[in-house]
Formats: sequence, structure tokens, C-alpha cells
Amino acid sequence: MNVLPNEIVLRPRFQLNLKGPALPILQMFQEVDHPPFILKISDQHIFIRFNRAETHFWTPQLQIEIVDQGDGNSIIYGLFGPNPTLWTFFMFVHFGVASFFIIFGVWAYSNNALGKEVGLQIGLMALMVLTWIVLYVFGRIGKRKGRPQMHQLYDFMLRYTKVDNDL
Repeated sequence: MNVLPNEIVLRPRFQLNLKGPALPILQMFQEVDHPPFILKISDQHIFIRFNRAETHFWTPQLQIEIVDQGDGNSIIYGLFGPNPTLWTFFMFVHFGVASFFIIFGVWAYSNNALGKEVGLQIGLMALMVLTWIVLYVFGRIGKRKGRPQMHQLYDFMLRYTKVDNDL
């Protein structure tokens, strides 16, 4: 069994071995009504998130997939992540910063090849690096704020599965 580490990475993944087939475990999750959690099940995937009253900007969600193995047992593949809208926005901003950095780099190279000043372009490239650092710090702060809820999701998931430490 892979244990959830103390230092949670940006989108931590884990894998747990379960005794028995996946279907009874999936059915057990379908019958769960446990506030403040909301469950959505699609095939072998279970999405666990907090209800709106418990959420804040950095609230994580847990996606698990329960897969049958050939020996009659099953495996849970889990993935923690932020709200998909927040994740998409964060990736969009990172892509934008990287694109502007490249554009300013090409502009600086062109001006340098023409023998013109490149101070403005270098300054703008430095601003993009500073923006990336601010985004990184912002993400680390959010990760710290979401950690307690991440552990709540993990504990909730463990409560409804039979994890086998010997497999």
C-alpha cells in the first residue's frame, strides 16, 4: 500500500490493493450518503468532492478508479486535484506566461540582430519569470490550504474500502 505522504505534491496519485472484486465496492459507494461529501460515479470511476457549503477556492477533489485484477482482487488508482475549473485556469495562465516569455525572447533576439536596444524585451522577460514565481508561490499557498480537506477525502475513501496491506 502506498501511504499518503506528509508533503502532498501538486496532483498526488496513489494506488491501493483491495481484497475482492471491484463491483461490490462500487455498489457500496453508490449507497453512500455522507455529508459533506458528494459522490459521482461513472463506470469504474468515482469522483468525491465537498458540497458547496464546505468549499473554498482551494478545495481539492478525489478521483478514484477501481480496476479488477485477474486474481479476484482489485486495485484503486487515486488522483487528488483541484477543482477542474481552477486547474484549467491555472494552466491557461501558465501557458500564457510561457507564450509571452517566448514572444519577448524572439523580439529581443530580433532587436539584437538589428543592432537595437533590447532592455525593454529583457525587462519583460524578467517580468514573465517573476510572474511565474508568483504563480508558483500562489499554488504552494493553495496546496497548504487544501491539505486538511485532502486528508478528509482520503480518510473517507479508506472508510468504504477494504485495503489489503499484504498484496
